[in-house]
Amino acid sequence: MNRMSDIHKSQVRPVSPSEYDRVQENLSSGWNTWYTRSVLTHVLLPECAAVKLGIKEYREGGFLAEALIGRQGKDQEVVRPGLRSYDGAYTELTLQWRDIELRVESAVENGELFLLVTPLRNQLKPAVLIAECGILWNGKGYVQHANDGSIEAVFPDRNVRLYPTGSVVEEYHVSASGPYMALSLHESVGLSTGKPCELATIQELIDQRRRGIAEARRSAFGDEADLYASMQACMAWDTIYEPKFQRVVTPVSRIWNDQGYKLFCWDTYFAAYMCMEDNRPLAYANAVEITRAAVADGFVPNFNWSGTVISRDRSQPPVGSFIVLQLYRKYGDRWFLEEVYEQLCAWNAWWPDNRQIEEGLLAWGSDPMTPAADNFWETAGVHDTFGAALESGLDNSPMYDEIPFDESQNALKLADAGLMGLYIWDCLALAEIADILDDRKRAEALRRSADRFGSGMQRLWDEKTGIFRNLRTDTGAFSERLSPTNFYPLLTPYVSDKQVRRMIDEHLLNPAEFWGDWVLPSISRNDPAYPDQEYWRGRIWAPMNLLVYLGLRSQGETETARLLADKSAELILKEWAAHGHVHENYNGNTGEGCDVITSDRYYHWGGLLALIALMDRGYAVSPQELKKESL
Repeated sequence: MNRMSDIHKSQVRPVSPSEYDRVQENLSSGWNTWYTRSVLTHVLLPECAAVKLGIKEYREGGFLAEALIGRQGKDQEVVRPGLRSYDGAYTELTLQWRDIELRVESAVENGELFLLVTPLRNQLKPAVLIAECGILWNGKGYVQHANDGSIEAVFPDRNVRLYPTGSVVEEYHVSASGPYMALSLHESVGLSTGKPCELATIQELIDQRRRGIAEARRSAFGDEADLYASMQACMAWDTIYEPKFQRVVTPVSRIWNDQGYKLFCWDTYFAAYMCMEDNRPLAYANAVEITRAAVADGFVPNFNWSGTVISRDRSQPPVGSFIVLQLYRKYGDRWFLEEVYEQLCAWNAWWPDNRQIEEGLLAWGSDPMTPAADNFWETAGVHDTFGAALESGLDNSPMYDEIPFDESQNALKLADAGLMGLYIWDCLALAEIADILDDRKRAEALRRSADRFGSGMQRLWDEKTGIFRNLRTDTGAFSERLSPTNFYPLLTPYVSDKQVRRMIDEHLLNPAEFWGDWVLPSISRNDPAYPDQEYWRGRIWAPMNLLVYLGLRSQGETETARLLADKSAELILKEWAAHGHVHENYNGNTGEGCDVITSDRYYHWGGLLALIALMDRGYAVSPQELKKESL
C-alpha cells in the first residue's frame, strides 16, 4: 500500500439520501419519450402508461412498431430529430420509411399529452397510424377500450384516456399486443389525453409550443442556436427511464441499449457536463448514477450494462471529479458533493494502488477476474493488453499495438502521459472538493499526490521532440506514436511555459501531425495507422477535442483554444445540418461520420464539440469563469 492509502480512510459527515431521491422523483414524472426502444413511444411516469405509435403500410404489408435515430441497414427507418425540450413539453421529429414521410410532434399541457402526426409523403394507398396503449415495465393497472371511443388505462390512483381525431379505420394485421386505434394518414391526425380535442386545437397548441422554443433558443443563443440544438437534442432524445433502479439517466445512445441500458464511465460524466448549463437535475442524475456504479474494489467500471454485465477488471479515464466540481461551482449544492465524495476518493486512491508501475508513473491495466456473464465485452481482454487499452477508453488505439502486458502488475509496460495528466487533474479537483467539505487532511494528501505524479510526469517530457511521450518501461524508450492524449498534461500546472509553447507550435498546430481542415485526429496524421480511419485509429473524437481545449484554456492559450473551438463547431454542424446526426466519431480527412458503420449516428458525447464552441463563445460557462465566480 502506498502513501495514497490515507486519503480513503478519512471521513466526512453522513449524507442524507433525501435530496437526491427528490431529484430523481421530480425527473421521473410526466409525459416524455422515456422508453428506450422507440422515440415514437410517449410514456407517463410514474404510472408507466404508454402510447406507442407505429406505422402500417400497404405496398409490402409492413408494420413499423418501433423507431430509433441512427439505425443503419437496408429498409431501416430514418429518423431526423428536430426541436425538443428536455421535459417533453415539446418534441419534434421526421420519420422516413418505405416512401412514407411523417412529421411527429408532441406537446404536454397541464399534465396532458397532445400528439400531432402530419404526412409529408405517402404511398398510393395512405399508411395508417397505429396508436397502441399499454403499461410498461410490469406497472400496476390495465388498459381497455372505453364506450366513448377512447382507450382507457386504469391505475390504482387515476385513469388516463386517449382520444383520437381523424378517420378511425379497421386494421387487424399488426403485431400490437394491447388495445390500439388505427388512424388513416391521408391527412394529419391528432391524439390527446384527458378529453377529446379538435385537430385544429392540437395544431394550434403544437404551433405555439414550437414557435416558443425556437424564439427562446434564438434569444438565448443567437446565431449559435443550431450549435446548442445539436448538443441538447441529442442529450434529450438519448435520456430514458431505467426501470430496474427506477431512475432517469442518459446512456450514450438508444441503439446501444439492447440489454436494457448501457452506461459507460467517462461517457456518462461527460453527459453530466453537457447538461450543466441548463438541466441541473439531469446533470446530477448522470454524475450520481455512474459514480454509484462503482464496483467493490473502489473504481468506477468501464461499463455497467443493465447491472448484469460489468467490467470488473478495468476502469476508464478519471474525469469525474473535475465535472462534479464544475457542477458544484455552478449550483452550490453541498449535498451533491457529499453524495459522490467518498466514492470519488476511493476511485482516486485506486489508481496509484493498482496502476502505478514505477514510482510516480501510471499505466493503463486490467485486473485478473472471473467473469460473471458469458459476454464478449466482459470476457475479452481480461488481464491482457486489449483489456488495458479498453481501460484507456481508446479501445483499438495504435498507441497500444504490441505493447507488452505485465501480468505481475496488471498493467501495460507503458507509462501513459494521458493518464498521468488526467490523474493529476483528478487529484487537484478532488482536493478542492475536500476543501469545500472541510476535509483538510484528505485535501493535503491529494495535493501531495498531485505533486508526486507531477514530478513523475516530467520523466515523460522528451526534450528532443518537445512533447510529453508515453514511456516504454520494458525498454526505457519513448513511444514514437502520438495522440491528443499526449497534450493532456496541459490540464495540470506541472508544465512550463516553454513546454506549452513547444507542444502547441511543434505538434498541435503542425499539419503533418494534428492540425488540418478537420481536427483533432485520434492518432497523428503521419502515423502508419492513420489511414485506417477506423474507430480510434485516426478518426476524430469529441472528448479528445474537449480535453485538449480545456488544457489550452487552463494554460491561458486562449487564441489556440479558439481555433480548436471553431474547428469543433464546424465539425459537428457538418453532419447535423445534413442529416441531424451527432456522431460518435468523425473521419479525420473529410469530417464525415456516416462513412463507416462503426460511428453511432446519435451518440451523446459528439455534442461535446458543440459545448467547446459554446463555452468559447460565451454561451456556456467555462471552468475559468466558474472558478472566478466561486472565489
